[in-house]
Amino acid sequence: MDFSWHFSNENKLYPFVELSYDVDYESLHKNIMRIDSKIRFATIFDVNGIVLYSAHRDGVTNMLSPEENQKSLDQAVIAWKNRNEFANKIGKGMYVLAVYEKIKRITMPLDDEHLLYITTEVNANHDKIIEKALKLKQDALHAPDGMP
Repeated sequence: MDFSWHFSNENKLYPFVELSYDVDYESLHKNIMRIDSKIRFATIFDVNGIVLYSAHRDGVTNMLSPEENQKSLDQAVIAWKNRNEFANKIGKGMYVLAVYEKIKRITMPLDDEHLLYITTEVNANHDKIIEKALKLKQDALHAPDGMP
């Protein structure tokens, strides 16, 4: 494939996490990266900001430094927790799409403890990417309608 894996047990940004999960997050991550060539970056991380799997597509120039990227992931966790404050009244969030001048960012829960963070080219078909990501998530978690 045309993406690079970024794992390190020496780097604070991508700590090596060796845990056992019922869900195969590694395969899920690889499949997310295969959805569309306009996906720049994808990360699966937990609600504590610990990165499990992360990859940038080959040839993609990083717009954020590693420290800025970690801050963005931390902010995504905080924002997701805030969004779920009213979940008992309006339902659980399925995803959030943020459109910027240079990229699009999609954040979605995988389950109660993990989030998926995807950035795409600004001209990417985000509806198609979201639909396929929800389907992959549903298949990986065996959850109805892509919900955690």
